[in-house]
Amino acid sequence: MNRLLIIFTAVVSLTIPTLSAATPPRQGPYISGFFGTCILGDADVSSYDYWTGDSYADRAEFAPDINIGGTVGFDYGAVRLEGELSYKQGEMATITDRVNNVQFHGESGNLGALAMMFNTFFDLHNSSPVTPYLGGGVGFAAIHLSDTYVAEFGPPIYQEGDDSVFAYQIGAGFEIALKQRLSLDFGYRYFAATKASFDSYQDIASELKFKSHNVAVGLRALF
Repeated sequence: MNRLLIIFTAVVSLTIPTLSAATPPRQGPYISGFFGTCILGDADVSSYDYWTGDSYADRAEFAPDINIGGTVGFDYGAVRLEGELSYKQGEMATITDRVNNVQFHGESGNLGALAMMFNTFFDLHNSSPVTPYLGGGVGFAAIHLSDTYVAEFGPPIYQEGDDSVFAYQIGAGFEIALKQRLSLDFGYRYFAATKASFDSYQDIASELKFKSHNVAVGLRALF
């Protein structure tokens, strides 16, 4: 996380002179909506069975799934400040028992994040209708783990749970002007959250981190 933040800060610092020289853009409030794909990174899952006293260390892999959300913000010209509400999730694909090196397929379960983020984006305006941008944000995410089953066992190996944790994202993209106050947005975000714990009123307690690569296309309307 620290390495990503250092890189992001360095890129923004090098970009500021370019932003200052850009043509002054239109300003005002805006709303946007986006839809795309979430590619969850592999997660190391630690779990504990309260009934047997056994501890487990697994590696979960996910299939790509949905990334959807919207923003409300204000465009100051070279800088945009916005609030974002989004949902992203991944479907369980493979779980590997790292202790016994046993792999399970055919899992049923998913890991999702409902995130509320506060973002800052820097627009690199130029004489063309295409405007590149970069930035990031911080906020909170409600992480949801569903009951997760594998064919080899009857009961779930991970039980359903929720936790709210700190989250951050960095990313870049480009905006294509369609009309004077309507544009098409293509963006990439790396989204990550601190470790989530799922142990309330459960027989099995689990811990893992939500980390994902997200691509999306959206519409932005300036008022």
